[in-house]
Amino acid sequence: MKSYNLELLKLSGLDFIFKQNIKHPEIPLKTNPDLKIQHLPSNPISTSVSLETLKLKYANCQKCPLHETRTNVVYGDGNPNADIMIIGEGPGAQEDKTGHVFVGPAGQLLTKMLKAINVERQDIYITNIVKCHPPQNRDPFPAERQACLPYLREQINLIKPKIIILLGKVAANTILGQSGVSTLSYYREKEHYFQNITTFVTYHPSALLHNPSYKLPAWHDLQRIQHYLENN
Repeated sequence: MKSYNLELLKLSGLDFIFKQNIKHPEIPLKTNPDLKIQHLPSNPISTSVSLETLKLKYANCQKCPLHETRTNVVYGDGNPNADIMIIGEGPGAQEDKTGHVFVGPAGQLLTKMLKAINVERQDIYITNIVKCHPPQNRDPFPAERQACLPYLREQINLIKPKIIILLGKVAANTILGQSGVSTLSYYREKEHYFQNITTFVTYHPSALLHNPSYKLPAWHDLQRIQHYLENN
């Protein structure tokens, strides 16, 4: 199994981290009593409502200006009974074209990263903070994020994941609500709970594609997540 994981990491472009022959210690999770998480308002929905029903319901959403330039609403994909829910920032050009999340280069890298910690993509659920592609891949504006939060809240309430993985600073800022936080490192280095769900923060795969120096700390994040999964 170890050699299999190494091969997957090489395919994903993470092979250089092994050339340094670094032995990484296990990183224990420690509760941070000073951490204050701002929860989304609770909004219970009927368990008879399915994600596919909601996906169709919101296909013509016009709650923010992003609908003017989108091709498709990219609601989310995956296992509705998933233990792991991954939340990114927003759909890219390939996602906008197909209507499916993380199908471009960043999505392909994400799939390989998950396999490296023995997580299969078909076993998880993936979505984004905003459901429409921001022009020129810019960060979604605060009003755009707020417009989409009720959709995300419904997804979380329906799936009831055991852990949430947030990809990138936009997702972390939006979900964890830490005002004044300017660095992703702040989120990555702390333990979080969102609506009593253990929540991890790591780099967005697109950041790894643009800046290979992030791959080593991203691998540390993956190890931390794997350690939690194997011991809970």
